[in-house]
Amino acid sequence: MPLPPYPLDPGLFARAQSLLDEAWLSKDVDLAPVLPTVLARGVGQDWHKAGTFRHHLVGVARSLALWQQPRDVRLLGLLHSVYGNAFVDLVKFDASTERAGLQALIGDEAEGLVYAFCTASRREFIEKALAGQIGPDGTMPLARNDGGRVTLPARTVAAFLIVSMADTIEQWSSWQDDVYSRFPAPNDHRPQAVHWAASLWPGPMRPSGRMLHQINRLGLALQHPALKDLLPMPPVFAHCTQPLSAAADAASAALYWSVVQQDVPLVDVDVATGMLEQAVRHNPWVGEPRMVLAQLYLSAGRAEDAAQAADSALAAFCAWGNSWDKRVAWEAWVAWTRILRQSARQGTWPARLDKLNNLALRDGG
Repeated sequence: MPLPPYPLDPGLFARAQSLLDEAWLSKDVDLAPVLPTVLARGVGQDWHKAGTFRHHLVGVARSLALWQQPRDVRLLGLLHSVYGNAFVDLVKFDASTERAGLQALIGDEAEGLVYAFCTASRREFIEKALAGQIGPDGTMPLARNDGGRVTLPARTVAAFLIVSMADTIEQWSSWQDDVYSRFPAPNDHRPQAVHWAASLWPGPMRPSGRMLHQINRLGLALQHPALKDLLPMPPVFAHCTQPLSAAADAASAALYWSVVQQDVPLVDVDVATGMLEQAVRHNPWVGEPRMVLAQLYLSAGRAEDAAQAADSALAAFCAWGNSWDKRVAWEAWVAWTRILRQSARQGTWPARLDKLNNLALRDGG
């Protein structure tokens, strides 16, 4: 059975290449003027899941830039937690005294989105989005964290869905699967003293076995008739049109991790190759299983299969702008995939292990 195709979009690849430069944010005409103010608040020193708060904010903004979101939505991504929220106790701007300053810096429209995102109940928003509880006109009533109520207009609902997708893919790994089990449902029934092993950060850094399914459902919510034409549709899940079931998400992650941990026969590549092929069939929307599969194909002398797998892996990485497997950064996954793609096209692969250390991109990949 052939693997699900994932064609590489040249325009998306070009945008992704521009974001591989660490200085991309300083060149963004909309985001660069805001960066010094954000950095001055110490975001590069704050812990946040798989890195620092700066890494997180920049990673979310990168996906939104790749998805060609308008200025106010990209600014929301860069500033989405700066007033604090119910999930992150990182208040970088005091909403009671500093809103006017942020409005002067980014404009009333963008600041209004940031304020609403930080003060509306994120948990209720996710619960309602997953349950399809979006009004016929695209609006959504929500509780506020201060006890009040707010009704989000349709464009704000669409922006929150897209930013939530980028926010989740940037940060979620198995550690959060364990400590935030069943999110967005409350998880206040598991004391740490009993479940201490799950609390040890950063844990084994497995890809999440459940959150891609949730991101998929947020994307599918963008197909609501009152929402679908308000903002550019993220290019993931075939522009948010194809479902990914919870079972398929879990099975793919388990198969992939079994190979990565070498919990399979190691003499031949056949078993590992078969497991990864099945992982891709379960979940064709992430790049890492396809990338590892490309390397196994190269090791087995299957250059044509390796080229197809590497192209598909690169297409997936370019669609997300963040990695699913958080052990290394998105840029590193893209870089190694381009090495595999180049080697497959040339029909070459090192016969000696030490020569893997010498590989370099030569043809632009």
